[in-house]
Amino acid sequence: MNRLVVTLAAATAALLLAPAAHGLNPQVAGLQIALRQHGLYRGPIDGVQGPKTVHAVRTFQRRHRLVVDGLAGPRTRAALGSGGGPLYGTRVIRRGMRGYDVGVLQFLLRRRGLQPGRLDGRFGRRTEAALRRFQRRARLSADGVLGPRTAKRLCGLRTCAWRPAHRHRAGVPASSDVRAVIDYWSGVYGVDPRLARALAWWESGFNNALVSRAGARGVMQVTPATWSYAETVLVGHRIPQTPSGNVQVGVVFLRHLLREFRGDVRLALAAYAQGPRSVRRHGLFRETRQYVAGVLALNGQV
Repeated sequence: MNRLVVTLAAATAALLLAPAAHGLNPQVAGLQIALRQHGLYRGPIDGVQGPKTVHAVRTFQRRHRLVVDGLAGPRTRAALGSGGGPLYGTRVIRRGMRGYDVGVLQFLLRRRGLQPGRLDGRFGRRTEAALRRFQRRARLSADGVLGPRTAKRLCGLRTCAWRPAHRHRAGVPASSDVRAVIDYWSGVYGVDPRLARALAWWESGFNNALVSRAGARGVMQVTPATWSYAETVLVGHRIPQTPSGNVQVGVVFLRHLLREFRGDVRLALAAYAQGPRSVRRHGLFRETRQYVAGVLALNGQV
């Protein structure tokens, strides 16, 4: 995200949000399985992107001379090999296949009390048998093949449901009405729209044409790495490169930070500007404190 150096300190205001627990995202289970196969992740396969998962991603990135940002984007997943892709819900899978999506399938079957065997991303006999049992329970054709209908029913969550690339929600306001777009996506992801508008105004002044020196773009000043992370982990499908898509990425990433910092708005905003790893390791830089103060002062004013 954009690191703006602010010369004017603004008054802070108290803003209360209910603390939110880390959300379960089945796509993350596939990542955890792939990292475990590389000997880097020894925590539970739980679909929750906690500190152990992020640490394992960063360790893998350092070893493979990738950008160390803790985000499992396309380059990181490609480096993971056969376990790094494709994402669940993007192809039909059957016995004999392997990959990231097979690991997610096994995780979802185990969560439903079925016995798919070892969570290893390999679609073998036990995984097929467990899938057939699920299909019979769900009154689907028990063919042991994971197609669109079975994938949707098994997951039941937006984060791993079958979605074509670039599919957009109906009813999204026109991109020219930036406030309405911010309010829309804030409603979708359960973020306070006043906070999201304040952040967007501080970042860009609602100017979608703005590009920072660091390559952050648009209304929410989103970097390419953050966009990829939102698509692959936080949302689970591709997001259009439009003003509305930019807002969607910024808002869902803000929600992620609020969860990561357990509802602490000040730390979440700081992480948006400075990066979550830097905030945890170094605390807030002086310019970050000014950034947070400025955003909070705008809360409810734009």
